[in-house]
Amino acid sequence: MSLKQHEMYLFRRMTESDIPHVLLNERGAYSHPWSAQHFKDALSPPNEAWVLECDGRVVGHAVISRILDEGQILNLCVASGRQGEGLGRELLSRVMYQMGLNGVQCIFLEVRVSNSVARTLYESVGFEAVGVRKDYYPAADGREDAVVMQYQVSGRAS
Repeated sequence: MSLKQHEMYLFRRMTESDIPHVLLNERGAYSHPWSAQHFKDALSPPNEAWVLECDGRVVGHAVISRILDEGQILNLCVASGRQGEGLGRELLSRVMYQMGLNGVQCIFLEVRVSNSVARTLYESVGFEAVGVRKDYYPAADGREDAVVMQYQVSGRAS
């Protein structure tokens, strides 16, 4: 599915006043969501927190970190009622572009082994699985492994 042409999208830095909206999206999308404190901490370097607004409503958010020429996507979320519309791809594209502007050459992320939708999205833009972190995520029945994925920026056509 693609973005709705009649809607206006804005990608901007997250502010503390966005956190209640971000928490609603986070809680609706994840079984083990980040806390308000996690997002407050994400507003300070080396982290950057971003939101994707649609017609004035926060429909997605991302938290990234950069150290030298390596970046990491720490959190990427789309409101559960808006998933499947291409917003995740749009948000991912924008944070990857933002990291590229800041000189990032390699981007990492972790994703739940069970999250096949997210893994498919990441693979579709060029991320490759490079490892597994055992028992990385909390899960309803204990712990779940994470797939570590990498995107190599250098050498790719822009």
